Amino acid sequence: MDRLAAMETFICAVETGSFSAAAKRLGVGQPAVSKSIASLEETLGTRLLLRTTRGLTPTEAGQAYYDAARLTVDHANEADAAVRGVGSGFTGRLRISAATTFASLHVVPYLGPLLKQHPGLNIEVILDDRSVDLVEEGIDVSLRMGVLDDSSMTAKKIAQGRRRVIATPAYLACHGIPVHPRDLEGHQAVIYNRAGGGDTWPLRRGDETHSASVGGRLRVSAAEGVRAAVKANLGLAMASEWMFAPELASGEVVTVLDDWTLPSIDLWAVFPAGRMTSAKARVFVDYVAALLGNERPDNV
Repeated sequence: MDRLAAMETFICAVETGSFSAAAKRLGVGQPAVSKSIASLEETLGTRLLLRTTRGLTPTEAGQAYYDAARLTVDHANEADAAVRGVGSGFTGRLRISAATTFASLHVVPYLGPLLKQHPGLNIEVILDDRSVDLVEEGIDVSLRMGVLDDSSMTAKKIAQGRRRVIATPAYLACHGIPVHPRDLEGHQAVIYNRAGGGDTWPLRRGDETHSASVGGRLRVSAAEGVRAAVKANLGLAMASEWMFAPELASGEVVTVLDDWTLPSIDLWAVFPAGRMTSAKARVFVDYVAALLGNERPDNV
């Protein structure tokens, strides 16, 4: 029995919660997964997994073995990556997750140079505005914005974006340009129904602060919906410059109340808890940080 391969199969079964899901992730048949774990249990002389109607649950021994095996496999992968990284670059799969609009605008179009530098690397991008379970989804690193709601997560802040009050010139021509935050209360707002959004917009100018309570008939749960509504002249929005970067550059949308500031938004790289951060994930995070620092890579 290939002990390391058996460990990887066991880890995958625990993280996915079923033999079939583990088989799909590993690209093998389900019988191969069952046989590998049965052989591992026989070798160790103990039951590692309990099969229930809800899936697989590690026993006490299984959980202890998972924690130790996870570290062993991570160390082995790190050793392989260190050697391969010296020559031909990193290889294998890198699975990342990120908010749909942010990644579509600021990450995915600029991955070409990274893929060229590491010809053996395959990147799988999971676009989702929700905070996915990194372990369950097999994610190596997630790009998340705002305040992290779980202090136990392993995270690194890689960038900070500016929030602005944004609208189209056509909307402003029709409804007027606000010159003070209190003027926002007479406008239609496109309200982003996620953390960092809402209908209270805190603005500051020097020592002066004003919390504008905006009203709007349209609430949206995804950034792409906010973009669509603003561009359709349906109202003002409080949004990061990242969200409207192409339109701000072209003049399709403009900012108002520019002498006032809103709380900035942080971008975090979040890694699965309890696991060693892979070298591939660290390289990707550094690459994204460089992108957002306006250090565009060559051949973009």
